[in-house]
Amino acid sequence: EKPEVPEIKEHEYVDLGLTSGLLWATMNIGATSPEDYGDYFAWGEVRPKKTYDWSTYKWSNGSGYSLTKYCLDNDYGRVDSKEKLTLSDDAAHTNWGGSWRMPSDEELNELYDNCTWAWTTLNGVKGCKVTSNKNGNSIFLPAAGSYWEDGYIQAGGRGDYWSSTLGPVFPQDAYGLGFYSEAIERTIDSRYVGRSIRPVYNK
Repeated sequence: EKPEVPEIKEHEYVDLGLTSGLLWATMNIGATSPEDYGDYFAWGEVRPKKTYDWSTYKWSNGSGYSLTKYCLDNDYGRVDSKEKLTLSDDAAHTNWGGSWRMPSDEELNELYDNCTWAWTTLNGVKGCKVTSNKNGNSIFLPAAGSYWEDGYIQAGGRGDYWSSTLGPVFPQDAYGLGFYSEAIERTIDSRYVGRSIRPVYNK
């Protein structure tokens, strides 16, 4: 299902020629340019907020052991066997509409495996230029850091982006992709942390 034309015009995209046929947005949710950090989201939440911790997290009753959604282990809350965000809890879909959504863990891994990542600066902002090994097109991911409790962590030094996929061992965690000047890595982090989101859609 293709998004309507106004949505494509409103949110620019790049075709990186990847096997999944995904089109990647040129900027983060809440951003006005590719280098703009944009907003931060806890995993499964669709609005930014001031404080990011378990007490403010939507899908728990105040701790990582009282999850109310996306839980595979009754030691951590109410089991519902959901391993991937529904569209109603997907910040890309709820904020941008159409067929926009968050990338899955597999799709972030595809970006990792099939692109050349170069730490660089765009208009004074540090981040990674991600260039497709398939067709040479590229996107820029700013190093916006993460939002822990009520402050930024490593903004300008590191980028952290959520996937829509729950973590592999503990349902308190979710998959993402992180990078800094020396490395790119698949990440597994607490769901309450505020991170950047780079939307995708299937062409």
